[in-house]
Parts: sequence; structure tokens; C-alpha cells
Amino acid sequence: AIQPAPLIPTQPPATDQFSADEIVDAGQHFFSGISRGLASVIEKAVSRWGLPNGYILGEEAGGAFIGGLRYGDGKLYTKNAGDMRVYWQGPTLGFDAGADGARTMMLVYNLPRTEAIFERFGGVDGSAYLVGGFGMTALITNDIVVVPIRSGVGLRLGANLGYLKFTPGPTWNPF
Repeated sequence: AIQPAPLIPTQPPATDQFSADEIVDAGQHFFSGISRGLASVIEKAVSRWGLPNGYILGEEAGGAFIGGLRYGDGKLYTKNAGDMRVYWQGPTLGFDAGADGARTMMLVYNLPRTEAIFERFGGVDGSAYLVGGFGMTALITNDIVVVPIRSGVGLRLGANLGYLKFTPGPTWNPF
């Protein structure tokens, strides 16, 4: 007798991850209607790194002339580990000049617990915007990936190496 093919169980969505639709909705509310480019940038991030298990919504400002600084603050959202206020700051070094202010959404991947965000995340940053005025970079430490998506005003051109350091309180020390 012919046996029916076994049913392949479908995996339910993980309850600790945000869907792409949830991230786009949060971003659309946060960025106040600038949505066409945002959806494309989030789609690119999700195709590269998968679904995030956290995201940060905040604002930041930075400036540079070869060496630079960036400061920001916002709120980290997770599905089942709680939400909390975070601050970030960091130095940069490279072919970079100008100043900018931005609303920033950071997708967070592989965050084992909320306090694990308080690390230094290094990477390469640039002022080239991808789609609709949004820029995306990736910062990595250990297995945690933070993907800042920025939309802002100012004039800043170039590329740099640097890191962002996340802290539980504000500080002027970028190191």
C-alpha cells in the first residue's frame, strides 16, 4: 500500500522576534510618514540578517572633520524581555566631514538579554543613503548585530571607522 507523505510541521513564528510588518509599522509611526524608503531598507536588513528580536527608536546627533563623535538616546523594545531607555555615543575616524541630526531606528539581532546591549559595537559607517533618504549600516560585537537605520538633516559626507557604545545613562565620554 502507498503510504501518504508525512506532514512536515511548519515552525510557528518565534515569539521573541518581531516580524518585518511590525518593524515597518513601528518605523512608519516613528519617522512620521516617511515610509517608502523605510520599507525597502527594512526588507534589505531582514533578508540579510533575518528577524530582529529587538529594536531601538531614538534620536542622535554627530559631527566630524576627519575625527568625529556621535551621541544619541532612545528606547530598546523587546517582545518578552522588557523595554528600557538606552544611550549611545562613539568616536569615528576617517574621510568624513560635516554634521547631522537623525531619527534613528536600530534593529537588534541575537540579543540574549536586554543588558547585553551595553557593549561597544564596531563597524564601518558612511553617509551614503540607500533609498528615500534612509541610510543603513551594521555594527557587530560577539554574535549581536545592531543595524542603525537613519533619516535626518544636515550635511555630512564621507566614510569612517568607529563604534557605538551603549550605556544605561547619558555620558559625554565616547570611549
